Amino acid sequence: MGSALWAGISGLNASSKELDVIANNLANVNTIGFKSTTTFFADVLSSSISGGASGTMQVGRGVAVSEVQTQYGAGSFQTTGNATDVAIDGDGFFMVNDMEGATYYTRAGAFHLNSDGVLVDTNGYMLQGQLVVDGEAVGPMTDIRLQGVQSEPQVSTIFALGANLNSATETGGQFNTTQTVYDSLGASHTLNNTFTRTELSGEGYWAVQSFLDNTEATDLTADGFIFDSAGNMTGMYTGAVGAVASSGAGTATIDLNRAGMVYQTGTMVLTRTSAATWSVTGLGGYTNATASYDSVGNTISVSLDGTGTADLTLTLAGAWADGDTATYTLTHTAGPVTDVNVDFSGIPLDGGATIGSGGNITWNLVGAGSLDITQYAAASVIRAITADGYASGQLRSLSIDASGRVSGFFTNGQTADLAQIILASFPNPWGLMRMGSNLFGETVTSGSSIRNTPGDSGMGTLTPNTLEMSNTDIAAEFIRMITAQKAYQASARVVTTQDAIMQELMNIKR
Repeated sequence: MGSALWAGISGLNASSKELDVIANNLANVNTIGFKSTTTFFADVLSSSISGGASGTMQVGRGVAVSEVQTQYGAGSFQTTGNATDVAIDGDGFFMVNDMEGATYYTRAGAFHLNSDGVLVDTNGYMLQGQLVVDGEAVGPMTDIRLQGVQSEPQVSTIFALGANLNSATETGGQFNTTQTVYDSLGASHTLNNTFTRTELSGEGYWAVQSFLDNTEATDLTADGFIFDSAGNMTGMYTGAVGAVASSGAGTATIDLNRAGMVYQTGTMVLTRTSAATWSVTGLGGYTNATASYDSVGNTISVSLDGTGTADLTLTLAGAWADGDTATYTLTHTAGPVTDVNVDFSGIPLDGGATIGSGGNITWNLVGAGSLDITQYAAASVIRAITADGYASGQLRSLSIDASGRVSGFFTNGQTADLAQIILASFPNPWGLMRMGSNLFGETVTSGSSIRNTPGDSGMGTLTPNTLEMSNTDIAAEFIRMITAQKAYQASARVVTTQDAIMQELMNIKR
């Protein structure tokens, strides 16, 4: 009769443990990444008694808990909108390290940046992965540290401009465009392009100048643009000045400025009329040309159209007498529309910075749609203006994609891959040890972790902006709880009945 008592007590113990398991599952119904457990039972070794048809009869000795097994089925997914929240869709665990470097495994993907710029879970444990360099995940497993991460600057090498230049603009009239460009250190500069109408004729001629922070480019591969009667750009031109022929003992060197560029061919004759004055004879269409003499600098400034800033500057040397002449030729060469090379190499920049490629910035004129320049009978206006290059940027926000790539968005508008999250799986995940706080520990039974990127070699992918909730099935747990309660009550009745029988035996003895 004693075996019945022990069987009843074992039933009470087993049912109590099952209720403990059920209670824990229900208590963690809102715990992120929680994996529920299931209780399994086994009967206790039976005792044998002789007799019966078989010669031996067995009587069970009760029940015992054989295993409490973790259920790794997926929980429900809940969208959070938090860029650093991720859920594993499929197999695998996140890896996190504590402050001592011990590694734990979890399905709870609620991560955030701590004060040191490290991606951590709700326990403050550091998410593990690899750093990304030039788009490739490299190096050993490490904490994902993002403090002080910057987007490197990029020097400006190309700009493009689409605009209309008003065909009604008078000779000497100008239109200016402004664009921000960046040097190799990420410092910003103002690129200004000035269009100057050079002549009203059947063809439209516009000279062009480029300035970097108000300093003119040392050279352009085009001095101006040519437009047909329909307002379309048909070519570009470059001007040149021929060698000076002097009638006297003096010599002169010539500087061709860019305002009002050479748009016609012709011969210009400068004649000294006195020690302080020179006259200019305009041939080939430059009938309005004027000259002014600077006795201090020994320079003659020539305006080809008689207005605006000087187009030509002659620097005199040697002896000049009244009546002496300096004769030179003006030419221009027209060519097809191509990209324009703008040379800023002669402009020093702070910190030894450079701009463009070897100081040269390409002005892209070979485009379509808005990226071209026209001369229509409409207001001068910029249709489109773009330039590459940007300053350095500070990390503004993060995102994590399905493959586990951690990308940064920077204040300069750039995006870059910064890290790669690595997942772990196990030959026998049921051998993992529950460590509390949604963490599991590796054991001999679980086997060593197998590590790979999300989506590779059987690993699940990541669902961004989402958390995996508890996989506890509330309805199923209530059914199990009712069953456990009935089992407990039945075992309790066995114990009370056996106790009553024992009392009867004691009474017989008395």
